[in-house]
Amino acid sequence: MDRQERQGRQEPSALADATAKQVIDAGLKVHRALGPGLLESAYEVCLAHELSLRGVSVSRQVPLPLQYEGLRLEAGYRLDLVVADSVIVEVKAVESLSRLHEAQLITYLKLSGLRLGLLMNFNVALFKDGVRRLVG
Repeated sequence: MDRQERQGRQEPSALADATAKQVIDAGLKVHRALGPGLLESAYEVCLAHELSLRGVSVSRQVPLPLQYEGLRLEAGYRLDLVVADSVIVEVKAVESLSRLHEAQLITYLKLSGLRLGLLMNFNVALFKDGVRRLVG
């Protein structure tokens, strides 16, 4: 994203940035312990547990209703993790992250009103290659 695209967008808060660093560190620990090859649900539970051990508040499978022209739709969308009420974490265990995964998280940020999201793919040899930070 270039400077012109960022104009008018609010940057994430210092709390969200600090939280994102904690999430990435916790994700690295989980990845080192488990490695690639498990289901997304296993990584989600372990990441939530690791964050809780660190004293960080985390909610799993948070419902995300869709609003359209005054109509509230319970369309079944769920956020994998919401950490410290400031960061959405979308957990993946796929061959590679795609633009579709990024679009999904950007949409979740827009619908939730949160500014910062982490897309974390645990199905990689090096964890750093599976992490993307997105601002909505």
